[in-house]
Amino acid sequence: MAAIPKTMKALVKRKEEPSYTYEEIPVPEPKEGEALLRVDCVAICGSDIALYKWDAMARVIASIPFVPGHECAGTVIRCGPGVKGVAVGDKVGVENHFFCGQCFQCKHENGAICRNMGQFGHGRLTQNGGCSEYTTVPAQYLYVIKSGLDAEQIALLEPLGVAHNGVERLDVKGQDVLVTGCGPVGILAQAVAKALGAKRVIATDVEDKKLELARQMGADITLNSKTQDVKEFVMKLTDGVGIDRICECSGVAPVVNSMFSMLRKGGQVCMIGLPKQPLHVENVLQDIVFKALTLKTVHGRLVFHTWEEIEKLVAEGKVDVKKVVSHRVPMSKFEDAFKALFSGEACKILLDPSK
Repeated sequence: MAAIPKTMKALVKRKEEPSYTYEEIPVPEPKEGEALLRVDCVAICGSDIALYKWDAMARVIASIPFVPGHECAGTVIRCGPGVKGVAVGDKVGVENHFFCGQCFQCKHENGAICRNMGQFGHGRLTQNGGCSEYTTVPAQYLYVIKSGLDAEQIALLEPLGVAHNGVERLDVKGQDVLVTGCGPVGILAQAVAKALGAKRVIATDVEDKKLELARQMGADITLNSKTQDVKEFVMKLTDGVGIDRICECSGVAPVVNSMFSMLRKGGQVCMIGLPKQPLHVENVLQDIVFKALTLKTVHGRLVFHTWEEIEKLVAEGKVDVKKVVSHRVPMSKFEDAFKALFSGEACKILLDPSK
């Protein structure tokens, strides 16, 4: 393995203003229980966009200064004292939600909903992130890849895991599933639903280009909600009964407000998208209470159950995560990557920290 340099290139958020800086900083030294990774690939996610813009959500979730990027793939190149479970040469994904292991949720439920959550790539409990040539991560948050997945596939396991966590909670086998929103997580949720045995997957969005990708990823039916009445279609398709399952990935308040009216009695909903406007369901009694529905939400992945399940799906060819990749950009050209995202022309963008 090549010698480890003293310095590295990284994106850094130092000020409460838009964008990041591309600069040279010291390569971190792994401390007790930490592993040093060479970052092989990192994907830009919704949080990175919020942090780039430094919007209202960013001010809540981040602590300056920090290196962004929490969807990354790496290779372990050095282990600090006391490291267990990983070894030099291991290919790993990073569980970027740093659970404390001590709170009620960690002890009784799952670290995925830790009360004292730190966040890799957000400056919370660590300034490190994946948008750097090297990074250190406590070994307990690393998932060692058991198959032959490449760096791009490993980096995409994190968003795939969010989609899988939501879809798995819905028990979709043999059910009709409506997935609202065809961003990267919505697209991946459609693929997971098919892989887990959904009868029919219906995808909605307002952009035909995204709906075409949805079809490629396994959606049986696609609807442009700007030109088609989704509820009317769903009710006709189900003979007026309503849809069995809804996986909400759009984060658009009017979509959330209207989706309950399409659900059948006893149906299930999982919300993954993050609405930025107030929610107001008009017929709360008829559309929610009297339907005896089940509403579920997710926060990341189940540690490490989700990682194991999604690695198998990708390794066995049941989900082709690379289909959501629209751009591959050198990290030094990060402004081009965000420009593509803001223009609406991109789906998932991968950065190469070595360039």
